[in-house]
Amino acid sequence: MESATMGLVFADIELISGDDLAFFRRGQLQENQIHRCIVRAMVDSGATMLAIPGFVKQQLGLQKITELEAELADGSDVVLEVVGPVEVRFQNRRTSVEAIVVPNSMTTLLGAIPMEGMDVLIDPRREQLIVNPESPDVARMMLM
Repeated sequence: MESATMGLVFADIELISGDDLAFFRRGQLQENQIHRCIVRAMVDSGATMLAIPGFVKQQLGLQKITELEAELADGSDVVLEVVGPVEVRFQNRRTSVEAIVVPNSMTTLLGAIPMEGMDVLIDPRREQLIVNPESPDVARMMLM
């Protein structure tokens, strides 16, 4: 489900621990032990990465990979933790990315890198996140 609020686009996406998926594929973890959650994300093609609140990091059991300097919307510079891997799913699409953890935030932000990885677009007319209608069928893409 997607919707817009005052020009902002939101979409329900599923976030899954990439490490858990790897352990599951190796038979070292049961499917019901995979950390996952569905979040309502603000879609922002002007942002670069997936940005998550601290509680999402904890819920998914994500590990710190590195840190990076970032500029927040208010213009302040901060050092943020980079965690991952995170599998992001929207409709019939998925991609694996790293995420930045934004302290004191309650909002998940879906940026350009995960959007490009899933080949999804913002439909400005309907103010919704959509699967790119020009892209090949996902089942065919997986066979290539």
